Amino acid sequence: MFTLNAVEGGVCAARGFYADGIAIGLKKENAKDLAFIYSDTVCQNASVFTTNKMTAAPIRHFRQKGDFQGNFVLINAKNANAMTGNAGIADIDEVLGALIEKFPQIQHPVMSSTGVIGVRLPKAKIIEGAMTFDLTHREGVAASEAIMTTDTFAKRIAFEVILKDGRSFRMGAMAKGAGMINPAMATMLCFITTDALVESATMQILLDECIHTTFNAASVDGDTSTNDTVLMMANGHSGVFHHEAFKTALETIMLFLAKEMVRDGEGATKLVTYHVSGAVSHHEAEVCAKALSNSLLVKTALFGQDPNWGRIASTVGASGIVCDEATLSIWFDEVCVYVQGELLFDERLEPFAAAVMQKSAFTIHCDIGQGEGEFTAYGCDLGHEYVKINADYRT
Repeated sequence: MFTLNAVEGGVCAARGFYADGIAIGLKKENAKDLAFIYSDTVCQNASVFTTNKMTAAPIRHFRQKGDFQGNFVLINAKNANAMTGNAGIADIDEVLGALIEKFPQIQHPVMSSTGVIGVRLPKAKIIEGAMTFDLTHREGVAASEAIMTTDTFAKRIAFEVILKDGRSFRMGAMAKGAGMINPAMATMLCFITTDALVESATMQILLDECIHTTFNAASVDGDTSTNDTVLMMANGHSGVFHHEAFKTALETIMLFLAKEMVRDGEGATKLVTYHVSGAVSHHEAEVCAKALSNSLLVKTALFGQDPNWGRIASTVGASGIVCDEATLSIWFDEVCVYVQGELLFDERLEPFAAAVMQKSAFTIHCDIGQGEGEFTAYGCDLGHEYVKINADYRT
């Protein structure tokens, strides 16, 4: 019925979208730290934000706008504009007001921020830098680099979705996130653009559905940020919409970016998929899979490449779901180490399990043996570098 073809451009891949990233001195060594996304027409939008009750000023500012159609997003790194009270919102109004005065084609702009909590925005630097924007630039790579914080690589993806009748639309995205990741809705930002002709209400439903098995199934360290944002913009330039194709493209993009964030977890060396099946319900499978992805004991065993399956079994039991050692089975990839009460892990099997643990990506599968519920979560290991990065974060 449709095909997804990978294309270049990130958030600039869709028709009518522009973006760039510049350096204004917020980061060291003249690294890019301020980005924009602009559409030449106003957009339908959908969004999901953090569940952290200490919500950052950009999110509160966005929510105060109510229903609106805008065409511009400003994103800064190094400063979260969180825990800054009403002054933080006033700072956003001042910055965006200066932008509108300089660029009258901007309508209902919004701002997104990431970085240190509890510090007012460096308004003068941001305004001065934003005045140099060229809204005709299509520099999706630069924009994705500018929103990075502790990320070691930029995260972006784009598809052209071609329908059976030859019509097509495009969807692109960029994201940042490497630490403080436990999306309920992590420190993560994601911006998705599309030229599909879709209404906000439909887009919001699909975004809410896709987030459950993508960003909200990913964890680096179990912490939820004040600024987590997923924002989707649709300008309708293609004149095309196909529900199934749109959802497939959206879910594919979000899952890719969620895995990239986990793979780039601060100090991480492994991307681990936790697949839980056989739970009494999908909810219980989700609880168990997320308990495994968040367990510090499991994470440190992964870092040490230790096939300590006992930590897996213990975490399953501690998760609070219905389970029993007589029905539980555990695999590291295709290596079964425990099956329904029978211990298979011995001197002969251990080297095979250890070989799996040495991979950069693998799956731990737990069959609870109690029902039909299943869920897949994504996590990484936890090592010395994570402690170093976060001990020195402000310095």
